[in-house]
Amino acid sequence: MSSRLSSGGIRVATLAVVSLVLLSAVTGTVAAQSYQGASGTIVIGPDETYDSVEGVAGTVIVRGTVTGDIATAAGTVHVTETGEVGGNIEAAAGTVRIDGTVGGDVSVAGGTVEIGETAQIDGNLDVGASYLALRGTVDGTVQAGAEEFVLGPTASVGGDVRYDAATFTRAPEAAVGGSVVRDESIGASAGPEFGEFALPSWFGVVYGLFVNLLLGAILLAIFPSFSARVAGHVAERPAKSGGVGLLALVAVPVVLVVLLFTIVGIPLSLVGAVAFGVAAWVAVVYGQFAIGSWALSLADRENRWLALVVGLVGFALLGAIPVLGGLLELVAFLLGLGALALTLRESYRNRGAEPSGGRQTTLDESAGDTAAA
Repeated sequence: MSSRLSSGGIRVATLAVVSLVLLSAVTGTVAAQSYQGASGTIVIGPDETYDSVEGVAGTVIVRGTVTGDIATAAGTVHVTETGEVGGNIEAAAGTVRIDGTVGGDVSVAGGTVEIGETAQIDGNLDVGASYLALRGTVDGTVQAGAEEFVLGPTASVGGDVRYDAATFTRAPEAAVGGSVVRDESIGASAGPEFGEFALPSWFGVVYGLFVNLLLGAILLAIFPSFSARVAGHVAERPAKSGGVGLLALVAVPVVLVVLLFTIVGIPLSLVGAVAFGVAAWVAVVYGQFAIGSWALSLADRENRWLALVVGLVGFALLGAIPVLGGLLELVAFLLGLGALALTLRESYRNRGAEPSGGRQTTLDESAGDTAAA
């Protein structure tokens, strides 16, 4: 099933991401690595080093180091204050935010693009966006095509600023080494070979919801009984499910990290990290599905497909609420992870059980039955 699940992805709940970051922070110190492919969330941990990142994702977060280039299409791309990218960034995304250091050029197309006060871009900035806010440092030139372009008071540009914007605001404190020129011809050429194309800010949410629904439909179709048991654990034993989920979230990454320090354990740790990442994604879907099932039960409705839609769509909407939405998604994730672990444990323990109750017949009992016959 893992090969089927790993072809797509979504953003994972907050602590799931944190746990994976903790794991990859250690693996990153062992050897540099590259990412290529599609994923729900790509996270470069604070102490992690990647050679390059190339792929499609719901979210790309760089808290560590990418020595080469980043080329991605995503819902959100964020280089945090601790993030460092040695090469270029080329991205098409709903939202792009740069708060860290970029050694090369930044060429992006997005709904919203923000270059924060702590950002340091050693090369040029080329943007096509609905909204662009530049408050950091760009050593090279800036070329921007946007509906609204804000050059903030902390902005510092070493070269020229060429723009085409319906609304342009420049703070008096903004420092520009060259000239500031409006050029109506650059609208069609702004951004990374995407022309005027810019993904809307809601793209990541819709993308994640679609892939989650697809995964949920696969799980319900192939494992209907197992899925129902997972939902049952959440409804009947929410405290136990949440507790087991929290324990798994803490314990599994610790075990995987410990395995890294043994030669035999390294491959097991790497395989385990992939498996845990897939399990975390499945847990997100199962947790939201289970809460959807519980909500329908309050209205005396039982329909697994409707429960899947209600749960996932509901949490997609709740996720738009600052802080509270993230906390609710975290709760659903812990419930799903714990219920998944409990159901897998039950399935394993019952695997060899007899239909009559699980106790195997002894040799003496077998002989007695034969004599009685």
